[in-house]
Amino acid sequence: GALESIIHYAVNKSFNCITVDGDTSTNDSLILIATNQAGNTEIIENCADFITLRDALTDVAIELAQAIVRDGEGATKFMTVKIEGGRDEVECRKVAYAIAHSPLIKTAFFASDPNLGRILAAIGYAGVDNLDVNALKLYLGDVLVAENGGRALAYLEEQGSAVMKEPEILVRVDLARGNAECTVWTCDFSYDYVKINADYRS
Repeated sequence: GALESIIHYAVNKSFNCITVDGDTSTNDSLILIATNQAGNTEIIENCADFITLRDALTDVAIELAQAIVRDGEGATKFMTVKIEGGRDEVECRKVAYAIAHSPLIKTAFFASDPNLGRILAAIGYAGVDNLDVNALKLYLGDVLVAENGGRALAYLEEQGSAVMKEPEILVRVDLARGNAECTVWTCDFSYDYVKINADYRS
């Protein structure tokens, strides 16, 4: 029904787009209940009220999902990983999660180290068939850092370092293969991440 459609839409644009370390909790739940107590007109799928309610719930879900990432164990930086130009959303998500799950990338972000090699390596091992590495472009914030299979000619490491010092960082990859895109939110790995997850039983 309409409620099921709304919750699926909202979750796929929010809670299914976050990762702290790649491990998911067995007891995290999201429940949406329609009590029918307000006495309003029934919302039917795809009517104007349906779209309004769906989009409002999605906005709230995104804010809550991002709060989980911001509250990640020892997190000091909030990272948006946006992949565009994919052939389909599946391959975009593969690349996004390869970047977002990489401990080497997450520790580099904690250290404010614009390590392009680690990010490009993750794109390469993401499992995208016939990916043309010479066609893709990698951006840190608004700075083009890699193209044509290597470091962008105009890129200066000071530019990357400046972006990496920010508490919120955008990593954007244009795969140059199509029109599909996706966005994933994650955080860095700090010393406290290990401390918190190693000592949690004491």
